[in-house]
Amino acid sequence: MSTAPDGPRERWVTTAEGVRLCVAEWGAPDRPTVVLLHGYPDSKEVWSRVAARLRDDFHVVLYDVRGCGRSSAPRPLRGGFTLEKLTDDFLAVADAVSRGRPVHLVGHDWGSVQGWEFVTVPRTEGRIASFTSLSGPSLDHLGHWFRERAVRPTPRRVGQLLGQGAKSWYVYLLHTPKVPELAWRGPLGRLWPAFLRRAEKVPHDGYPTASLPDDAAHGAWLYRDNVRARLTRPRTDAHAHAPVQLITPTGDAFLSPRLHDGLERWVPRLTRRTLAARHWAPRTRPDLLARWIGEFVRAHDGDGPGHEVLARGPYADRFGGRLVLVTGAASGIGRAVALAFAAAGARVVAVDVDGGGAARTAEQARLAGAAGAWPEVVDVSDEAAMSALAERVTAEHGVVDVLVNNAGIGLSGTFLDTTTDDWRSLLDVNLWGVIHGCRLFGSRMAERGQGGHIVNTASAAAFVPSRALPAYSTSKAAVLMLSECLRAELAGQGIGVTAICPGIVDTAITTSSRFVGVDDKEQERRRQRAARLYRRRDYPPEKVAAAVLRAVTHDRAVVTVTPEAAGARLLGRLSPRALCGLSRIRPRL
Repeated sequence: MSTAPDGPRERWVTTAEGVRLCVAEWGAPDRPTVVLLHGYPDSKEVWSRVAARLRDDFHVVLYDVRGCGRSSAPRPLRGGFTLEKLTDDFLAVADAVSRGRPVHLVGHDWGSVQGWEFVTVPRTEGRIASFTSLSGPSLDHLGHWFRERAVRPTPRRVGQLLGQGAKSWYVYLLHTPKVPELAWRGPLGRLWPAFLRRAEKVPHDGYPTASLPDDAAHGAWLYRDNVRARLTRPRTDAHAHAPVQLITPTGDAFLSPRLHDGLERWVPRLTRRTLAARHWAPRTRPDLLARWIGEFVRAHDGDGPGHEVLARGPYADRFGGRLVLVTGAASGIGRAVALAFAAAGARVVAVDVDGGGAARTAEQARLAGAAGAWPEVVDVSDEAAMSALAERVTAEHGVVDVLVNNAGIGLSGTFLDTTTDDWRSLLDVNLWGVIHGCRLFGSRMAERGQGGHIVNTASAAAFVPSRALPAYSTSKAAVLMLSECLRAELAGQGIGVTAICPGIVDTAITTSSRFVGVDDKEQERRRQRAARLYRRRDYPPEKVAAAVLRAVTHDRAVVTVTPEAAGARLLGRLSPRALCGLSRIRPRL
């Protein structure tokens, strides 16, 4: 066994067939063992960024699959890459690094295809404590998936078959004699790193390694030795004997999410997650993958303290482990949004100028199921404070996945009664607070290159003229237009932007809103009257929060919440004159 400075411990495992496998290990061997399996055309280095994040807590093991990286290739190549022989390799490695104790298996691409074989064959039962699958289906499950759609076709099923058939174009080429080998050892091998950087946004950090052409040429036999045989004669007993975590990248160009429809029949203990990333997520999203892997391992390690996986809500597969920052989170819509993301297993940063309220929201978020929750006291109108917040959150928790710019204040009164200072204080929070959030956190999303989502709380007042709310309506109309402009600008970078436009929602904004042009006594009377109106309307902020999660999930541009908001927007489109006429009615204050 050898150890490079600041690097992994290396050992060689020789199989009964005589294949020498290069194995790398990090961390203390007495900790839970996590085995990371690479795919095609890769070597174990595809997992290096994830391994670096896991090694302090786990015994992390990577190995080059036969014929890849520093491992030797079988001779002859034909018939040397069957799933049965790959299972022999896995058991040899598992015995060498964790004899007598089950390992936690993680696979990407063909590493996941292998993992499905390992976790469903009887001879590995008891050797695998858990399996995390990323971008690679079971060939047996896939064979049944194809057969069911071919035998009982419907328009939807035929569409699914054709869609996956188009995504799998490369599989047909890999079955051709000699062509893949010539391509990989020729122009394709030279062009591949540039493709990964441009199409997949993979960082240029020394990956892939120089062995790529040979790895890819040898790996073509993975397809030739297994795909046709398993798809035409899939096993009927391919049931998982360990808990499985399925992570589905939503931007995977090679696999349809529909391939895992009905997976529960094969996997009794299944946890689903979706990841806003492309195929090579181990290189582009190692932070989130490491967090999910660690969480799943701890939950299913027999010798560890263990805990249930937190993400159990209806959106757990979408937001579990994601980092969500909500401004104005001390009460009302902001608190409801923070708690809704918490119930989906997100990590939540609750931001508000009210420190006590932010702390209470963070505590409630932890109780609701958040994977982590932290309060932050910040005035969103203060650019320097917001910049410091962005630096601090990024350094301590990572790049924000979902930003909710919700902080806002109310102001009522005629235009002529609204002073310059009134305008300035309102716009500093309602508009500049949103601008600061979008710029400071959105730029980091863009730099990361793996998408994200920004939600800006506007209002039905953004498209409903009002003689009583000129300043407030102007600020919210600006937020709406900013959101639509930003959505157009960031669309090419995979960052969605949503403007949420609620109508009358029962929150505490009425008790803090200012009424200009009246004395203190009249202002208090109007606040109380507005509060009674909002309470009678009885539209809870939790419904707005649910709309926010739906909007992020489906990447919607503008979402009206409450019937009066939807009706006003429709009226403004169908009959702007009628909407303007209504705006001239003097409100009863």
